[in-house]
Amino acid sequence: MNKTIYLAGGCFWGLEKLMQSVPGVLDAASGYANGKPGAEPTYKAVCAGGTGFRETVRVTYDPDKVSLETLLFQYFSVIDPTQKNRQAHDIGEQYQTGVYYTDAESGRTVEAVAAIERERHNPFYVEIKPLENFYEAEDYHQDYLDKNPGGYCHIPLGAFQKAAQITVDAGKYPRPSAKKLKETLTAEQYHITQEAGTEAPFANPLWKHTDKGIYVDITTGEPLFVSADKFISDCGWPAFSKPIDPAVIAELFDGSHGMRRTEVRSRAGNAHLGHVFENDRQSPTGTRYCINSAALRFIPFSEMDQEGYGQFKALVE
Repeated sequence: MNKTIYLAGGCFWGLEKLMQSVPGVLDAASGYANGKPGAEPTYKAVCAGGTGFRETVRVTYDPDKVSLETLLFQYFSVIDPTQKNRQAHDIGEQYQTGVYYTDAESGRTVEAVAAIERERHNPFYVEIKPLENFYEAEDYHQDYLDKNPGGYCHIPLGAFQKAAQITVDAGKYPRPSAKKLKETLTAEQYHITQEAGTEAPFANPLWKHTDKGIYVDITTGEPLFVSADKFISDCGWPAFSKPIDPAVIAELFDGSHGMRRTEVRSRAGNAHLGHVFENDRQSPTGTRYCINSAALRFIPFSEMDQEGYGQFKALVE
């Protein structure tokens, strides 16, 4: 029952290592995908250009242990979707980003995740296509960063560590339709999560909330924060020192209102949550996630099992 997805994300050395780090991934192999029909590609030929091949990683995973959604969001967290035929310092058609699938079910999942990422990135140049062909790269490219620990990689070292620590599976928390959100959210919840609104400080219900439990995305139920990481901040909004899992938060540049800030959104729902600030004097970690109450649903510790969040109780205690 193992499944496979093909991911092109710039130089394949780093992406291969990243995917190998995710719990539930069984194998990741570097290769060349979706090139022009003809002779089997070589690294030299692909780098010369004109072949149409993309440096691609074939990812084989156990869907009972990790969802395709989680793998795709992890992939998007380390690429720049706004670049065409380029990632970081690597330039050329072989570095074009892309997600290539081999079955209709995977295709629907890829399209759904890509739709969310398109909302976060403009322009959006990632190819979303069925797989046409794939050839494994030469042996010296396989497990390259394991063989060469100091080798070139455009993906930050911290990304590998975060990937290895994923505890929340995005596939369990699908985003509802726009119609459903309109029907289930209050006017304030909808304005804040879907239109990047902001509620009044000091007058929102969760600012000084200190009960033990878990805070989840109001739109999808995806776990975001636990009470053990919450602190009372002078800002007037709920404040957290860290998320339950770094993977559940998407960070985007926000230049609105003449300021330079980092917006935080939920991974699976793309709901606007608030902003994150560094060097905060009240936060035990120096980081403050300043979150709107209306973007959260609080689940008391005593109800976590029946609500399906029992696996996270150890983080609350």
